[in-house]
Amino acid sequence: MKFNLIATATFGIEAIVGQELKDLGYKDVVVENGRVLFKGDERDVCIANMHLRTADRVFIQIAEFKATSFEMLFDQVNEIPWENYLPANAEFPVNAKSVKSKLFSLSDIQSISKKAIVKRLGKLYNKEWLPEDGPKYPILVSILKDTVTVSIDTSGIGLHKRGYRAQGNKAPLKETLAAALVLISKWQSKIPFIDPLCGSGTIAIEAALIGRKIAPGLSRSFAFEAWPIIPDDVYKAVKKEAYEQIDYETELHIEAYDIDPYSIKIARANAELASVEEDIHFQVRDVKDLSSSKKYGYIITNPPYGERLNEEHEVQ
Repeated sequence: MKFNLIATATFGIEAIVGQELKDLGYKDVVVENGRVLFKGDERDVCIANMHLRTADRVFIQIAEFKATSFEMLFDQVNEIPWENYLPANAEFPVNAKSVKSKLFSLSDIQSISKKAIVKRLGKLYNKEWLPEDGPKYPILVSILKDTVTVSIDTSGIGLHKRGYRAQGNKAPLKETLAAALVLISKWQSKIPFIDPLCGSGTIAIEAALIGRKIAPGLSRSFAFEAWPIIPDDVYKAVKKEAYEQIDYETELHIEAYDIDPYSIKIARANAELASVEEDIHFQVRDVKDLSSSKKYGYIITNPPYGERLNEEHEVQ
């Protein structure tokens, strides 16, 4: 089955997501505010979720139309061939977004869209009520300037959840944003890398995952894994290929420091869960003592700043 796919992204890093998709071999990549559009099949749903380091989620877009009244919304959501995607026992929570549109009540958008789906599936599956005790299909009804985009979330939990951050520090940086910082910098695995204010280690860990070519989705699960429309053997093949791409040979020079011993303890534990503990040298060290015997290298860091964490005198 061919799908119109959407990779959502934090505002400002859409172009990085777009470049990631191009690097994965996708041609018709369209970068927009907060999202990147591309096309693919069941295998591509698996690939995008497995390999995208900077995207928030991957959606299948199943409809786009204009709606300026709730009647129009109901009728057009009801016309979508939901039976092509959702089995009779599907659990399908509906979420809503609305920006600069005549329909702005999110609770009404959700409930009316849900009723429209229930009416169609109930009729087609000949059921008065739908049990919703099967696989989960999170549905998003997003309205921008009266244009409705209806999509299904293939990722489930956001893609920033790699499965390695058992503990976060205060105000931790999202894994997707940490990866974006590394990718924007054009760092390469042979170049020395230092994060002198590493906190829970996210930037250094993401650098190590990039340096080792470890796919960010290898240690987690996705919503689509339980869906009949995504064959299990297709996902297994994508996962096997991701394992085969890991580079165990390159010698990495990644260092991560923090003045707080507890932060370093957390960072080490997270690196171990990410299977990159051997690739990062962690040490308790004040940023003012930063030094290196290496002549060239990258410093990428997310300094703690007052508005999030501290009083002004502490920041000084």
